[in-house]
Amino acid sequence: MSHKIESSYLGELRVSSTHLASDTEIITDAPVDNNGKGESFSPTDLVATALGTCMITVMGIYADKNGILMPNVYSRTNKVMSSRPRKISKLKIEIIFNENQLSNEQKQSLKEVALNCPVAKSLHPDIQQEIEFIF
Repeated sequence: MSHKIESSYLGELRVSSTHLASDTEIITDAPVDNNGKGESFSPTDLVATALGTCMITVMGIYADKNGILMPNVYSRTNKVMSSRPRKISKLKIEIIFNENQLSNEQKQSLKEVALNCPVAKSLHPDIQQEIEFIF
């Protein structure tokens, strides 16, 4: 069986993960409010980040396939945690499109593609996804 990511515990609530195909490494750290140092992304931060980046990625794929000039796009993510049980309760994401020439139909298509990205469809339905598109 082929493994695409390998993770190793470094101690002090820190984990190093390597994407084996590219040899790219990321470090996660437990957040301050959960006994960590909060010096890097927490595992739940990566889940939140995955949603926003997946949405932008699939919009880019759609734009490329449909001849749409994809404007500069970025996202802002706010992760809300619940305490009992400790879990992500809500992900609020703003997807901001810089100056663009998108038609209303293109905007609607991009929204639909984003809201149906693989990460959005993979998250537990108890996690509220509040997505705002700012054109």
